[in-house]
Amino acid sequence: MELEFLGTGSGQPSKFRNVASIALKLLDERNAVWLFDVGEATQHQILQTTIRPRKIEKIFISHLHGDHIFGLPGLLSSRSFQGADKSEPLTIYGPKALKSFVQTALRVSDTHLSYPVHYVEIEVGTIFEDDTFRVVAAPLKHRIEAWGFRVEEKAHPGELLIDKVKADQIPAGPVYGRLKAGETVTLDDGRVINGQDYLGTAQPGRVVTFILDTLPNDQAKILAQGADVLVHESTYGQSKEESKLARAHGHSTSRDAAHLALDSHVGKLVLVHISARYIGPLLKKFISDVKHLFPNTYVARDFDVVDVPFKKEQHGTK
Repeated sequence: MELEFLGTGSGQPSKFRNVASIALKLLDERNAVWLFDVGEATQHQILQTTIRPRKIEKIFISHLHGDHIFGLPGLLSSRSFQGADKSEPLTIYGPKALKSFVQTALRVSDTHLSYPVHYVEIEVGTIFEDDTFRVVAAPLKHRIEAWGFRVEEKAHPGELLIDKVKADQIPAGPVYGRLKAGETVTLDDGRVINGQDYLGTAQPGRVVTFILDTLPNDQAKILAQGADVLVHESTYGQSKEESKLARAHGHSTSRDAAHLALDSHVGKLVLVHISARYIGPLLKKFISDVKHLFPNTYVARDFDVVDVPFKKEQHGTK
């Protein structure tokens, strides 16, 4: 499980940062990529990566400000040109008006997609769940309707305890697969074996939380609780003047993000949606200030890849 940052800026593109888009790469887990927001030129950013648009399975849109959605019609169109077909549907989760925005853009440009698109209007609670993942949404506090997301991976079954299997003289063969699945099997010699007795401890799944464009609020804390990685907007730094700007525009400061990470006991904080003002010495101060509050903080740049490890592993950045 990896996060690849396609755009880490706010408001409008700059020389160093494109606008908001983040890829959650689940290639080992489900051979798919999920996108969180699709700002202008996201498909251009994807060209600089190994991401294949046909692998994009789901798109989650936090809110309908242009720097988070203007790249969506173009990406959908290009995915069609690149050969996506009926066997490669796409599901888009977002606020109510998102479907109208996308369909209007496609209609007036006479764009016809070669694959089905399913639209899911976000509501509070679980918006997606299957055998491997659950996604929970909660409302945030921005100038318009905005949502945060918590992606929860289901627990991984424990490994088959081969030494114990051999010690009990269970013959090799297809029965090993059934034991690993936790099934109860009857051996040729009449013994009834419970697979659960031969499995190691289950590995807890990982949690990634996305908090994009919001004032501090209680719902964000619920979404972030215990997350392995918290991706949080940080449009402004920590000075009194910057805090006033954040409040006036419905955004968070790096201090807000750090306090949420502390209060929610997250493993790693990754800051995005950085104002273009933070370059050179200002960016260095921005990073230093937030690391003083929450040391395991990373200020993402475009094309950075951040690993989401299991809890027993070391959090890292590529």
